[in-house]
Amino acid sequence: MGFFQRLFNIGKAEAHSAIDKLEDPIKMTEQGIRDLKVDLDKSLHALAEVKSMFIRSKKEKVTYRNQANSYEKKAMQLLDAAENGRISFDEADRLASESLTKKEEAMQNLSRVSSECEKFESNVYKLDKNIKSLHSRINGYDNDLKTLKARSKVSDAMARVNKQVSKIDSSSTVAMLDRMKEKVEEKEALAEAYGDIADGNKSLDDEIDKALLDTDSSGSSALAALKARRSKKVSSPDITVKVDITKNDNIL
Repeated sequence: MGFFQRLFNIGKAEAHSAIDKLEDPIKMTEQGIRDLKVDLDKSLHALAEVKSMFIRSKKEKVTYRNQANSYEKKAMQLLDAAENGRISFDEADRLASESLTKKEEAMQNLSRVSSECEKFESNVYKLDKNIKSLHSRINGYDNDLKTLKARSKVSDAMARVNKQVSKIDSSSTVAMLDRMKEKVEEKEALAEAYGDIADGNKSLDDEIDKALLDTDSSGSSALAALKARRSKKVSSPDITVKVDITKNDNIL
């Protein structure tokens, strides 16, 4: 296979692939149903034409059959007229022969029309059968289209939900919230880093002042606790002990 032929095949394959991706199943089904309805209209028109030819051929059969019978009857009447002496035998034979010739022509036309009539009748039957089948298929595809539309809506909804859950769609709300969370965490980490740097850059005086401040805070807390205990003791009632000296003479 030549280079250009291979290149052509690759291009054709890519074109088919692109077309397959562009095909919308709902729109394609709707277009298919429209095409079938156009075919149905054409078939109905063809059926009407064939039926009209069938009806006309049946009428022609009756006409040619009547003509054949009429010419035969006239030939017999001519012979009867000759026997009765109303016309000569020669004239009766000539006219009767002409009548029989006309009868033969009518019979030939009758045979031709009868053959055409059979064909028209067969065509009418086939067309009518095909139209009924096509009509049934269209009704079936209409029902399928309703089902496809419902399934398509469900699949679209599920696809949107699944994209959000699986984070396939980077523009989704879930992905946006995750990015915001990461940004807040980055800011917190940055603030902590700046705090560590600030602690590392403190001078000796800053450390001494901080230590004294912690000590004063501890002393103040202890003093406050002591004052609280003292306040409780002062506010408690005095206990007086009375001694009966008269009953304890031995003490002296």
